[in-house]
Amino acid sequence: MSLRPLSDSERDAARHKATAARAARATVKAELKSGETTVADVIARSAENEAIGRLKVSDLLESLPGVGKVRATAIMEEVGIAPTRRVRGLGVHQRVALIAHLGER
Repeated sequence: MSLRPLSDSERDAARHKATAARAARATVKAELKSGETTVADVIARSAENEAIGRLKVSDLLESLPGVGKVRATAIMEEVGIAPTRRVRGLGVHQRVALIAHLGER
């Protein structure tokens, strides 16, 4: 099944929506890096904001100070989160476990 071609205005609207979503995710990651917000806050905001909900959990963890790819992968394995999981795809128990694990640090 092929998709219908988009008009110029539809393509432009989609481009602006994607740019806004990337900017929202970058802002959240910068806030995490600076300590202005917490992972629990980001998870709570993901229910309201679709762009934040599409943030990969690995990117979320790597935005924390002192957490790189290796440590983020280890945290996700300990908590039981798949490497490709996004924030809005986390189950209730995964959210609680992730917040509890990060609270221990």
